Amino acid sequence: MLIKRFADAAKYEAPNHWEVTGLRLQGFEDGGPTNQWVGFSQFLPGGGAGPDSTPFEKVYVVLEGEMTVEIAGEISTLGPMDSCTIPPGEIRRIENKTNHICKMLVVMPYPPETT
Repeated sequence: MLIKRFADAAKYEAPNHWEVTGLRLQGFEDGGPTNQWVGFSQFLPGGGAGPDSTPFEKVYVVLEGEMTVEIAGEISTLGPMDSCTIPPGEIRRIENKTNHICKMLVVMPYPPETT
């Protein structure tokens, strides 16, 4: 078992994201999960990511606030405890269109290893 305290979560920069602070809650450490990592993102008003895609799926879980998700012209708004899965290769854009901070968990598999 690996317990990691919130106070010990390391910041990380995600490509093509703006007005967001990402903290790695679990993953990329000895004794941590072996098939995915968990991030905690705090998006300021107007913050977001994309449009872009990844070669692996990801899951978003909104804990607090709202996040607008746009995929293939379809726009949905996620509220507290709403979640969505973004399939591999799916181009998505997300944006916090409110005046409140959006707090969101992100669960993703590790990127493929390069040799």
